[in-house]
Order: sequence, then C-alpha cells, then structure tokens
Amino acid sequence: MEENKTNGRDEIYSEKVKAGKRTYFFDVKSTRSNDYYLTITESKKRFKEDGFTYEKHKIFLYKEDFNKFVEALTNTVDHVKKELMPNVDFSQFDHVQEREEVATAADTDKPGELDTELKWE
Repeated sequence: MEENKTNGRDEIYSEKVKAGKRTYFFDVKSTRSNDYYLTITESKKRFKEDGFTYEKHKIFLYKEDFNKFVEALTNTVDHVKKELMPNVDFSQFDHVQEREEVATAADTDKPGELDTELKWE
C-alpha cells in the first residue's frame, strides 16, 4: 500500500515565483486539525554527471508568526531600497516575466498571444 506523502497536510493554495535559476513556492497547507500554515520553498536545479537534481530549502511559517514575518521582511526590503540603494528604480523589475511572455508570443503566428495549439508532425 502506498504511503500518503502529505501526512495529512493538504495543500490549500500555491503561488510560484520564478527568479532566475531559482524557483520559490509559497504553499498554504492544512493540518489534520484544520489549522493552516505556510511553507516557503526555494528550489534550485543542480547539474550532476548523470543528469540533474533539485536542491530544496524549506521554511515553515505558522499563523502566530505571520505578522512578525511580514513586518520583518517589509522592513528589511525597505531598508535595502531606501538606505542602501536609493537610486535604483526597482519598478524596472516588476514586469520581467510579462516581457518574456510577450517576447515568446512574438515568435508565434498571432503577436501578443501564446501559441497553445498542439501540433502533430
């Protein structure tokens, strides 16, 4: 019999952020007692002699720490933006993925749209 890999922790919601060679996953999960927590996973693809593997680092964040975590993250990012790098226009990084999708769509028959039609050759 196959063991349940989630151990009673059902995934409720998920967001994925691609960031260069890394991907971040923000997942809301539930416990057996219907409580919720957040996992933040950093995944990096590592190449080996016989192929590749994914190196993962995971943080578990519980509801009683949400506000403290968000406040610390916001304060830290604001410090970098305002104190350490005040001359950087961070808005230039806001739509990188959208620009990549538009560039990909430009290679299709209909500019502005992604080619999702299956083609059999």
